[in-house]
Formats: sequence, C-alpha cells, structure tokens
Amino acid sequence: MHTITENIEIREVGAPVAAGSAINNNSDRIDMQDYESVVFIAPITDSVDTGVAALTIEGSDDDSDAAMAAIGDAVATVTSATNDDINGQLLIVEVREPEFRYLQGVRSSSTANIAFGSVIALLKPRRRPVADDSTVSAITRISD
Repeated sequence: MHTITENIEIREVGAPVAAGSAINNNSDRIDMQDYESVVFIAPITDSVDTGVAALTIEGSDDDSDAAMAAIGDAVATVTSATNDDINGQLLIVEVREPEFRYLQGVRSSSTANIAFGSVIALLKPRRRPVADDSTVSAITRISD
C-alpha cells in the first residue's frame, strides 16, 4: 500500500495572478499520455462585488497554446456577491480519461477584479508509485 502522495503526482502549473477584471491566464500544458486523470485546483485570493471567477480546461492533441480549445463542460465558475466573499475558496475541475493528449487550465475573470493563487494539478498516473515533480521542493511521508 502506498501513501496518497505516492499514488498521485502533484504539480504547480500556474503562478499567482494579480487582481484584474479581464484575466485570461493559461497554466502550463500537461502531457496526459501516461495519466488517467487530472484535477486542476485554482484558489481565489481576492474578489470584488460582481466579479466572476472561472477555471476552464482546454485540450488539444498538439502541444501548442494556439491549438487549445475548451473541453465541453469542463469549467468551474463563481460570482462574488460582496467584496471578499469568495476569498480563500477554490475552483476545481477534474478531467478523467481526457480525449486530448495535452490539457491546460485557464483562469479568467470578468465584470470586476478577481485575484488567483497558484494553480495546482493532481495527476493520477497509470503506473505507481509516482516520482515527485520538479515543482515539489520537499515532501515528507509518514506512515504510522
């Protein structure tokens, strides 16, 4: 039996984004060839009344930003009802057995300012245990 972190790969795939009302920010592209599924997690760090925050997953068989297109309903969206009400909340989208080889998460905002923290990707590989990604500086596993 393996720990959770030996069964999934954890990556930071997008740096934080300062507040804006017209954000369109792509994460790193992920090659899904050896993975069954991926969960993209994008924290909201600041929000203004009426601001709309979204995380949309795009895919392509080409490793090219220009080739990426939104994948059906692979989007999580929330609207801020009052200043700061969605601060600290997460947008999460999971894609299982994607039809495209490459995926990326796109953080966007509209209407009023939204700021985002780093995008984290949790990947379920076809083979386990997994190797730690280069974006992980240190990891400690304890089993009692």
